[in-house]
Amino acid sequence: MSGVKVEDKPEVSHVEQGDEHMMQQGAIHTSGQIQHGDNALKLMGDERVEVTEEDNTRIRRKTDKRILSILIWVYFLQILDKTVLGYGNTFGMSKDTGLVNGQYSLLGSINAIVQLAWQPFSSYLLVKVPARILMPVMIFGWGAAQACMAAAHNFGGLMVCRALLGLFEAGCLPLFSIMTAQWYRRSEQPIRVAAWYSTNGIATIVAALLSFGLGHIDSEKIAGWQVIFMVCGIITVLSAPIVYYSIDSDVSTARFFTERERAQCVERLRANQTGIGSNEFKCSHALELVYDVKSWMYLAMTLLLNVGASVTTYFGPSLLGQFGFNKYITALLNMPFGFLQFLAILSGCYAAQKFKLKSAVLAVYVIPVIIGLVLLYVEGTAAVFKTAPAMVGYYLLSFLFGGNPIIVSWMVANTAGQTKKALIMSIYNAGSAAGNIIGPLLFKEQDKPHYIPGIKAVLGIFCALLAVIGFEVIILFFLNKQRQNQRVANGKPKFIKDTSMSAKYQAYGNDDPDRVLGQNALLDMTDFKNDEFVYVY
Repeated sequence: MSGVKVEDKPEVSHVEQGDEHMMQQGAIHTSGQIQHGDNALKLMGDERVEVTEEDNTRIRRKTDKRILSILIWVYFLQILDKTVLGYGNTFGMSKDTGLVNGQYSLLGSINAIVQLAWQPFSSYLLVKVPARILMPVMIFGWGAAQACMAAAHNFGGLMVCRALLGLFEAGCLPLFSIMTAQWYRRSEQPIRVAAWYSTNGIATIVAALLSFGLGHIDSEKIAGWQVIFMVCGIITVLSAPIVYYSIDSDVSTARFFTERERAQCVERLRANQTGIGSNEFKCSHALELVYDVKSWMYLAMTLLLNVGASVTTYFGPSLLGQFGFNKYITALLNMPFGFLQFLAILSGCYAAQKFKLKSAVLAVYVIPVIIGLVLLYVEGTAAVFKTAPAMVGYYLLSFLFGGNPIIVSWMVANTAGQTKKALIMSIYNAGSAAGNIIGPLLFKEQDKPHYIPGIKAVLGIFCALLAVIGFEVIILFFLNKQRQNQRVANGKPKFIKDTSMSAKYQAYGNDDPDRVLGQNALLDMTDFKNDEFVYVY
């Protein structure tokens, strides 16, 4: 591998056996650092390779074709399998299986409860098990659980299937978020997160069409809701071996890159300072997360936002049903909502990438949700209920789906260290799961048809979300001040250029005449420990 070797030697606190000889030979990283660093550090060592804009574009396109396309398809399947529960209920699931009282609400919550309980184990698996193994296993597991729901004839059977579906889905979003951070520059991440997360909207449209078509299959032997669950589950199961054949775990083992392209891909990601992948679970990363206030603010955002998201997932078709339409029209009326989700996600992440201010864009996208909730509340409490304003209010709730991918891309951009990233994304999933548990419980059977107490509670929650976003920006400002002071204490420039956020590729540290910048990027360091880390707002 040809490249430019960096000759400067930063201070080290200790020298392990064999390291002294390496340093005499001009090596930057010690053998201990290589052993406990990123997988890419074992590939690159102390090499710095040249990457042109043409190289950067070619590598990004190849990554999109192989990695991003798989993430889009698999996330679509996950959302589809989760969404069809509401349509199954529209086509008679509750009646056929004898669900009573709050059992349907519990079905909507059980997979989130299981996900919440499974997150500590999920975090460990995300670090220790290569993505090429973990992803197909998860896909097969939740697809089989979805297909088996067609064979369930009572509440107990449905509960077991939904619990297993939640278990296997638990690591999906954290894994996808980590992979996005490991394969793309920080400036590229929002729109890539949007690409796979926007399948929320596509899945809603497809679920509506499938339900409308398959729901007409209703014979003495099989009901329409059973056909819906079976078809979706089988498609997912058949996708598992295709994903295993196509996906790669990280840059250092990517089969679709040449050896030089692998090195160039590592180099173009160096400015991220967030790491490119390691299979070592580090307890020090977990300890740091305990006192990382910014991470707990992300948890608060996720929890608050997903209380609202769960409402649209589980009660969307039911809410539309209260407007007086039959079950077939109710299914079709959710298609515009899915399209609006899709637009909200893509436009929100594009704005976050364009203006490089995730916090401001997130706050802007919360405002239409608040307006929509106000409309639902006003119309629900009015003497004469008007369908049109209530429909507008419901459709405005679609803007909340633009918030989740912005939060995800914000989190992965501001978190470094493989174990810490796995834990923080599992915390995100825990917050999302908790929101999905709380949300349906706010909408009680006795509050039909307009669910006024639930709408009122969610309205207050979204107002609180705006305040949390503001607090997070203040915290990040002071964290950047801390990193600046760390750099000065370590003999580095106080202000450094964050090339990871530039629209076009720029080699990290090229403006540093002493060549001391860039050597922390592959050491699997956390953002607190890495003095070169720059937090994004």
